[in-house]
Amino acid sequence: MANQFGSWQPWQPEKIAKFFSTLTVPWWIAGGWALDLFLGVQTREHEDIDVLFLRRDQHEIRAQFQGWDVQEAHEELLPGSWPLQEWKQDMLLPASVHDIWCRPHESDPWALQLMVIDTDHDQWISRRTAQIRGSLSTLGGVTRDGIPYLAPEIQLLYKAKGLRPKDEVDFARTLPALDEKRREWLAQ
Repeated sequence: MANQFGSWQPWQPEKIAKFFSTLTVPWWIAGGWALDLFLGVQTREHEDIDVLFLRRDQHEIRAQFQGWDVQEAHEELLPGSWPLQEWKQDMLLPASVHDIWCRPHESDPWALQLMVIDTDHDQWISRRTAQIRGSLSTLGGVTRDGIPYLAPEIQLLYKAKGLRPKDEVDFARTLPALDEKRREWLAQ
């Protein structure tokens, strides 16, 4: 996939797990890949790959990308302007930044997108509304191969915002696999 900011050649979840294997902070595969990891099968092609981390862990996450081209995506900038800005080592992310694009070198395709989630002590907080929150212990699961992924009900909630055709397909494939507790949470 290519866009005005360059092409994407997303890493596979296994490669990301190996890359992050030395981290001491939690992270989770998010987006469509999270749903596929929950289901245990790749259901479609993925144009990118998202990795979720806690804002409070940003220094360790950023240090993992030493030497990489790491760009904050600024949604608030005017349309038509360059919405990417370098995330420099030891710099705190602005509270408005929730997405970071990463590639090994500026001439390489984008490899992954980092997504930031805010916390309040031991709870995660939705960026859409602070009323949607939950225990960090419920934020994700882990595959048999040890790859952490965002809980499917939380991922489906985030996907509901855009309702793109692929998100509707993801919902239809994933909903039957959710247990009653996950369905109840999503229905709230």
